[in-house]
Amino acid sequence: MNENLARVLPFVLVLGAGVAMLGNRTDSALAASPSSVPAPVVDNKLAASPGTETAVFAGGCFWGIQAVYQHVKGVKSSVSGYTGGRTTSPSYEEVSGGNTGHAEGVRVVFDPSKVSYGQLLRVLFAVAHDPTQLNRQGPDVGTQYRSEIFYTNPAQKRIAEAYIAQLDDAKIFKRPIVTKVSRLGAFTVAEDYHQNYANEHPNEPYIRFHDAPKVEALRKDFPEMYKTELSAWK
Repeated sequence: MNENLARVLPFVLVLGAGVAMLGNRTDSALAASPSSVPAPVVDNKLAASPGTETAVFAGGCFWGIQAVYQHVKGVKSSVSGYTGGRTTSPSYEEVSGGNTGHAEGVRVVFDPSKVSYGQLLRVLFAVAHDPTQLNRQGPDVGTQYRSEIFYTNPAQKRIAEAYIAQLDDAKIFKRPIVTKVSRLGAFTVAEDYHQNYANEHPNEPYIRFHDAPKVEALRKDFPEMYKTELSAWK
């Protein structure tokens, strides 16, 4: 089955029952609203001068993760790809088979003078995905859809591990967080047709039901971090 159809078909079948939920964030793992997810206690201070730093996040289908970070102030680019696996230059078909060890991930290049790594993590946990689902996100099942943070330096590792512990200790989520924290290895940019997908296909049921609500949650719950113009996706 075509991979796009495979993602969309389940929502075509339930669309009639789910119309009232469109435009709303539907995961129920949060104990309260996205805005109740606190900022990290452990974080870097904003840099004194502009520059770039790279972060890589995995949390289900990369369409939605990419779309969220394209709207975050301070993010210069948000690119979908594959990481954390055993083979080099994997294709979407190979990763979707679940045998390469890769996750669908998003490489976020940001300006640390405008947004901190901890703030990006807050977006990841508050609106971009459900960190309590093991090897899946909603209808997408498999290790390629796992929740994982790939750090690029020791400071990112320290901040990510401390934040997960902070959220778990505060019982921000109804279930334990299963997000892994791993060192970033190779990152393979996904095929062109996956890039900027949510913005180019806003009327697809999958995008409307799963991804658009994430962007709307960012806009509504974190207006100080939201920007209308899109970051680059190449």
